[in-house]
Amino acid sequence: MIPFSVLDLSPIAEGSDAAASFRHTRELAQHAERLGFQRYWLAEHHGMPGIASAATAVLIGHVAGATSRIRVGAGGIMLPNHSPLVVAEQFGTLESLYPGRIDLGLGRAPGSDQTTARALRRNLASDADEFPQDLQELMDYFADAPGPVRAVPGAGLDVPIWILGSSLYGAQVAAHFGLPYAFASHFAPAQMMQAIAAYRERFRPSASLAKPYVMLGYNVFAADTDEEARVLATSMQQAFVNLRSGRPQRLQPPDAGYLDRIGPAERALLDHVLACTAIGSRETVARALRDFVTRTGADELMIASQIFDHGARLRSYEIVSQARAALG
Repeated sequence: MIPFSVLDLSPIAEGSDAAASFRHTRELAQHAERLGFQRYWLAEHHGMPGIASAATAVLIGHVAGATSRIRVGAGGIMLPNHSPLVVAEQFGTLESLYPGRIDLGLGRAPGSDQTTARALRRNLASDADEFPQDLQELMDYFADAPGPVRAVPGAGLDVPIWILGSSLYGAQVAAHFGLPYAFASHFAPAQMMQAIAAYRERFRPSASLAKPYVMLGYNVFAADTDEEARVLATSMQQAFVNLRSGRPQRLQPPDAGYLDRIGPAERALLDHVLACTAIGSRETVARALRDFVTRTGADELMIASQIFDHGARLRSYEIVSQARAALG
């Protein structure tokens, strides 16, 4: 039985605020720990009215302090936004506070629009191209490599590093450095199979990983009936259409008639970006999960479930854990 994990953007629902989102994140992490999920990851985004996880390392500490066993980490930190030294110090601090439980997933995208990216003081012309060099610098800080600068805390600590990606680039970087690879198939599935193949074919064993390890993002909207699940999924469907239309909003309430009112272009968009998604009851979700794992050979699934109602979201993850048990 492969491990299942949780991806949380700490969504801000319409009519709510970030403080409530953080309380819900805490409760969901505790719920996921009780259900036996492997890890709980939070993602860095900036300037998004419906996402509260901008200060990702701070929120990781909040979650780790509220749990006791589940691994907690970043899925991910967008490395071009930060000095590698600062990332090493932040995650060295987290690892020192919560030893053996912290993961560091790294991405190359800014996690924001161009204007917000400039406000983060990024050099947009070159920073993304320096990702491999920044990655090596960061790894050297944790390895306590000789040099004029030392990460304190950080040096000598074992913080597992993952490479995140939605294209062949990340697969090649992960393979070259011998690191585990997490693919963002939950919103960018187009190159998933090519990226998995490239990573596995080019993987070079390292001191941290002897063979390829692939985690895949997967959306699940689970409820007691297929009909109820389809309604819950409309909040995320609205979010994608609004984002791609240049008008991001807080997570909207479910709308049972939403798909009937949008045009063919919007339907095609949703069919594309949400191709790696299960919507339905436990039996429906279990079939979809089994088919996806069989098709991809994933070593682990990272389950995203952006649902407006917090209670329904907790229930969705409960059903996911039951579906996982049914996979055998």
